[in-house]
Amino acid sequence: MCLTTLVTKEAPDFTANAVLADNSFAELTLSGYRGKYVVLFFYPLDFTFVCPSEIIAFNKRLSDFKAKNCEVIGISVDSRFTHLAWKKTPVEDGGIGAIQYPLVEDLTKSIARSYGILLNDAVALRGLFLIDPKGVVRHSVINDLPLGRNVEEALRMVDALQFADTHGEVCPANWKQGEDAMKPNAEGVAAYLAKHGK
Repeated sequence: MCLTTLVTKEAPDFTANAVLADNSFAELTLSGYRGKYVVLFFYPLDFTFVCPSEIIAFNKRLSDFKAKNCEVIGISVDSRFTHLAWKKTPVEDGGIGAIQYPLVEDLTKSIARSYGILLNDAVALRGLFLIDPKGVVRHSVINDLPLGRNVEEALRMVDALQFADTHGEVCPANWKQGEDAMKPNAEGVAAYLAKHGK
């Protein structure tokens, strides 16, 4: 098996139907988000069990993403009609409620395939891709189907990427916004480690 990564490469563009925050249908083009950061996350199927926990968790923190000039887009191999039906199903009955970011349909599975996360030609693995304002993938994480993602970590990675892009410094292990970073050279690493007693 040959493993590849999209990190440092231009995100595969797509135009696809989606259900929007107001439950209307529209075509969504990924490259239309240039100038913003994008968290693009794939999930296996609507009306399943781990997926609603992730979708709702992203929705609860959506204002935090938007405050960082970052849009969130969800995508699965379901149709926009199924996405809408799931949104209209109450949370207590297994639905996801009034999600305020787009859910994209990928019926042909071509988008999941282009991101390298299509499993057994059936469903997408839990792939998350952080895309910068130039359309370049800067971070990705791919989980197996039973493993839900950490929304706090996604936000932390947006912060880290924006800090690195703005300041030219690098973010050490477990870095959080407001903490010291490092100059990207041996002296910078040594200074950081000396200061933080590592």
